[in-house]
Amino acid sequence: MTATNDDRFAQSAFLRARGTASEGKVAFAELFFDLIFVLTIIQLSHALAAHYSPLGLVEAAMLMLAVWWVWIYTTWATNWLDPDKAPVRLLLFVLMFLGLMLSIAIPTAFGTGGLLFALTYVAMQIGRSAFTAYAMRRDWPENSRNFTRITVWTVFSAVFWIAGAFVEHEARLALWLLALGIEYASPALGFAVPGLGRSTVSDWQVSGEHMAERCALFVIICLGETILVTGRTVAAMELLDGFTILLLAVAFLSTATMWWIYFRFGHGEAAHLIEHSATPGRIARMAFTYAHIPIVAGIVLSAVAEEFALAHPHGHVDFKTASAIIGGPVVFLLGNIWFKAAIRGRSPLSHLVGVGALLALSLVAPVVEPYQLFMAAAVVLFGVAVWEFLSLKSTQADDVAVV
Repeated sequence: MTATNDDRFAQSAFLRARGTASEGKVAFAELFFDLIFVLTIIQLSHALAAHYSPLGLVEAAMLMLAVWWVWIYTTWATNWLDPDKAPVRLLLFVLMFLGLMLSIAIPTAFGTGGLLFALTYVAMQIGRSAFTAYAMRRDWPENSRNFTRITVWTVFSAVFWIAGAFVEHEARLALWLLALGIEYASPALGFAVPGLGRSTVSDWQVSGEHMAERCALFVIICLGETILVTGRTVAAMELLDGFTILLLAVAFLSTATMWWIYFRFGHGEAAHLIEHSATPGRIARMAFTYAHIPIVAGIVLSAVAEEFALAHPHGHVDFKTASAIIGGPVVFLLGNIWFKAAIRGRSPLSHLVGVGALLALSLVAPVVEPYQLFMAAAVVLFGVAVWEFLSLKSTQADDVAVV
């Protein structure tokens, strides 16, 4: 970014000043915007727990992908737009209200709330992209064209979102999956539009510090939701005995371990790598836009698993309980493998072994009780965290010795 561009952005009515200490700062308006997604994640986990089946998993996954796409696109936009400036702050407040309506529609999205969900989702996607294209038109015309292309793609996908709201059951799911496929494929296609050309990764000059902190905050929202689920489930019990407290401690340990795995090694590295990369947009797209999807999904599924295990700790382990208890940590670790491989160039062995060990637990699921399987999965997850901690500490010590 040239000095002239830095000066131009500093005088902009919409854009963040570039090359300053505040460039990567997360604004309070962004944190306020995130509050809506606390409700959204709670709604998602409740809907999944209430309709846990193969079809329910597909529907929940589709809804989660849509919610994530709304949030991550807004994060990309506010990487350049300055939320401390009145027009951008107003945009976030409007998006926040629409996000509230989106959250309300989630439990009935495949029923009577389909049209509300589709309309609010489309309004958020098109409105934000069009606003960003307008805001950049004078001070950053190259990026304005990028968001014009994005707006065209969101209008195209909107046709299928709205059409899906007017049909039912499998037809709605099929049309909405097609709409999501269009939106998820568009970045890889460079948002190519006839007459407008296509975007390249070199166009996306992002602040790694801002992107890393925003995604980290979303992960914290999801982890917080697991604590809310755990607390709500235990609070509803008539008797709080020693066994329940033990399960509560295991559930908290599992949540804290996920925090450790994500934040102890990886989050800071990603921010540093983006800041010093010649193509920060490519790394940000892979490490944050895509790799965080299974991380978030794994946490949400783990919250459902904690609810199942705490509410019904004894008896036979059915498929629903086993798939949630094992699947949550597996999906979470796979996301971290993807995330850390994108920034380190290699997959952590501890995570790969952890996935294998968790899958192996499915062999003993028929002969144990739900609480035993839940405890075993927590032990595996904790073991992965300790292994990674010790291995990276050893690597760092070797590097110091060589120096």
